[in-house]
Amino acid sequence: MLRTLLKEVKEYKKASLATPLFMIIEVLMEMVIPYLMASIIDKGVNAGDLGHIYRVGALMTAAALIGLFAGIGGGRFGAKASAGFARNLREAMFNRIQTFSFSNIDKYSTAGLVTRLTTDVTNIQNAYQMTLRMFTRAPASLICAMIMAFTINARLSSIYLAAVVILGILLFSIMRRATKYFQQAFPKYDEMNASVQENVSAIRVVKAYVREEQETDKFKRASENIYRIFFKAEKNLVYNGPLMMFTVYSCILLISWIGAKMIVSDSLTTGELMSLLTYCMNILMSLMMLSMVFVMISMSMASARRIAEVLNETSALTNPENPVMEVADGSIEFDKVYFSYKKESSDPVLKDVTLSIRSGETIGIIGGTGSAKSSLVSLISRLYDVTGGEVRVGGRNVKEYDMETLREQVSVVLQNNVLFSGTISDNLRWGNPGASGEELRAACRLACADEFIERFPDGYQTHIEQGGSNVSGGQKQRLCIARALLKKPKILILDDSTSAVDTATDARIRKALKEEIPDTTKLIIAQRIGSVQDADRIIVMEEGKVDGFGTHEELLLNNEIYREVYESQTKGGGDFDERAGE
Repeated sequence: MLRTLLKEVKEYKKASLATPLFMIIEVLMEMVIPYLMASIIDKGVNAGDLGHIYRVGALMTAAALIGLFAGIGGGRFGAKASAGFARNLREAMFNRIQTFSFSNIDKYSTAGLVTRLTTDVTNIQNAYQMTLRMFTRAPASLICAMIMAFTINARLSSIYLAAVVILGILLFSIMRRATKYFQQAFPKYDEMNASVQENVSAIRVVKAYVREEQETDKFKRASENIYRIFFKAEKNLVYNGPLMMFTVYSCILLISWIGAKMIVSDSLTTGELMSLLTYCMNILMSLMMLSMVFVMISMSMASARRIAEVLNETSALTNPENPVMEVADGSIEFDKVYFSYKKESSDPVLKDVTLSIRSGETIGIIGGTGSAKSSLVSLISRLYDVTGGEVRVGGRNVKEYDMETLREQVSVVLQNNVLFSGTISDNLRWGNPGASGEELRAACRLACADEFIERFPDGYQTHIEQGGSNVSGGQKQRLCIARALLKKPKILILDDSTSAVDTATDARIRKALKEEIPDTTKLIIAQRIGSVQDADRIIVMEEGKVDGFGTHEELLLNNEIYREVYESQTKGGGDFDERAGE
């Protein structure tokens, strides 16, 4: 896990090495100053040697300045290294997510991925900075202060040693209990982010059903869960401060009491006592810093595991060693295809599908909800891989193609149409970044989108809000069809993508597609038989199997399911899920 994360330090290795180096220099200067201060008191002030005070004072000033600049350097390089590390982690995760197949993405919730890219990375950033700075500074300060203290007086310094051992055990016990709660807290962020995302994306539905109060309660519960866990963790950590102060003041009292007696007996000087008291504070504060570093690291371990999980996730779909870089034509063949979303599933979604579609044909696909229509077409562009059998495009197994090449030639308009924030032109050019204005207009004419675009004051420069919230469902569908047409694909798949347009517009779109792109294989998934009855052939799906495959007339004669649904729909009601007589 750590190796996976630390690979992303990359260009910030020098800053990561410079930070602890500067921290050690700062600590060394801090350790020298109390020693020099003791010399000033004993050999300068007590002896009345003004020259000694000036000389040692100059050394103290130089040490303080060096320590100051070292501290600034450590802070600067630490911030640069940790912020850069966080940036690289976000980029690495985002790039990795782009390589995921649909089956990989199905393993994670959207909110979970957002939390990993934001909250979890921030935790790692803070922990990394503390590790570079405090985790170097605290042990170095503790060791150096202990050595200097024992150099001055071993008997008094043994008080520090005992205090360090006792305080270390107590702080470790507190930290261990708090860590358990912190590890429970961060996965709860997924639930809270999911609540926010769901509410914001469906805000129109929330308001339409007057569900604001219920959604507020839902968010409050998610937030309350995080609050309770953090409260329990912090309730344990509050003992750190009192224990620390109790130990510090106990040490100061003991050292002052024993040290005063030693000064009276001339076995210790006043300057040495002052130095010991300073080292006392350094030692115990270093221990306190160490405890907080361990808490922060423990808090970030859950985040580290979640980030490493994404970075180590390998796509279920990979390119072959020598991929085919050209799709010959739009012919499609399914040869005894079986498919399951989960490999271990005993009940496949598609069962023994065998089909042959000629290049340039218009194929209708119709079936009830859950009959695996969308699953069937998703195998063509290799969004998923078959569990058994073979899918061929242009006479070649889809697994032989370079995936980018294949997907460039298979244009898909999915059920859930998505537009991105930007202008209409920006959205359309997802299909072809280099498309000219005339090509945009031609694609929109085919998709019957030009009629409403031209009514907008800004035309093709009209701004689309995130998710296309400022256009209607039918307008969104037509824009997505136009975007797909700009790719000039060999295969065009319309997955129920005219469901939100009226029947007249639907008919015009189908007519335009048939006349203007005759060489493109067109697969049209629909619930309305009227949307597919003019297709060259129609596939009837039923429970993951092909129940019928033929022309409209052939299916009326030979396929009971198709005939029942046709009669139901032509009698003025019902769709594919409501057969005649039911």
